[in-house]
Amino acid sequence: MEDVMPFLENVLRGKNVPRERMLEVAEHYKQFDGISPINEQCRQLIAAVQTECNRRGVNLPIYWGNRNWTPMLTDTLQTMATDGRKRAIAFFTSMFSCYSGCRQYRENIAASQAAVGDAAPFIEKVRKGFNHPDFIAAQKDCLEQALAKIPEDVRSTTKVLFCAHSIPKSMADNSRYEEQLRESARLVCKAVKHGPWELVFQSRSGPPQQPWLEPDVCDRIEQLHTEEDLKHVVVIPIGFISDHMEVLFDLDHEAADLCKEKGIHFVRAATVGTHPAFVKMIVDLLEERMAPETERPYVGTYGASHDLCPGNCCLYPQPARRPTTAS
Repeated sequence: MEDVMPFLENVLRGKNVPRERMLEVAEHYKQFDGISPINEQCRQLIAAVQTECNRRGVNLPIYWGNRNWTPMLTDTLQTMATDGRKRAIAFFTSMFSCYSGCRQYRENIAASQAAVGDAAPFIEKVRKGFNHPDFIAAQKDCLEQALAKIPEDVRSTTKVLFCAHSIPKSMADNSRYEEQLRESARLVCKAVKHGPWELVFQSRSGPPQQPWLEPDVCDRIEQLHTEEDLKHVVVIPIGFISDHMEVLFDLDHEAADLCKEKGIHFVRAATVGTHPAFVKMIVDLLEERMAPETERPYVGTYGASHDLCPGNCCLYPQPARRPTTAS
């Protein structure tokens, strides 16, 4: 628990988030002894990707760097430099494009390279996998397993809520985040041959006067219960590749408790985690960057996402701050 507030201060530094919200989130961690599952799930994913690389004969070591907690990205790049690494490929643990899910990671890498100096490795990133056939296949399995827990006689009409982290509207307006989420959700439901679905959001943290993407998952469940007498619901956290505190608290606690209170049968689908298809996709994307002539598979009509981001990609325009509060 002693690490929680320093971690949250790193996460929210320079952002217009009330301290009351930070303290509220810190309380969430107390229910789990201050331990988020994301670190262990990252370790498991790294091990699975390394095994798949070894199986294919892809001789690449894997390094892990975080934006907000150890192992910090700058320390990781310093280790890579010490190890003599000259070039690297970055995989961001986010499948959808927006400032916090792509551009900010690129800015973090650039800042860490500057801190390490001339010895820092040159780093390229892989494309976003939101419509990669293996990502859709992994999500399809997660949704099918969740739907199997719904009584068969009502399964086909059960509402599926695809859930992602809400972001400020000004961030969403300068990226394809919402568009990509809707495409992924559509492709997954098409693969499962399931009809009723919606896109919802969770975990907003900005001040009330700042518009964020809606509807909130709990608000929408309440509305569906009132307007459509909702009896069964499946929530699939498509915007997250692994469980972490926001998935555990916002979905497994808040949304699940709301459904229990309303008499709604709530099923939360698993995140893709170390699903074999997802692991395969990651290594496929690495091989794409090593051999540009490699096929770039995708499903749907959107096309394969770019590797090299345009200069105006995923901008996050924000109101000017006073010099005394600038980060």
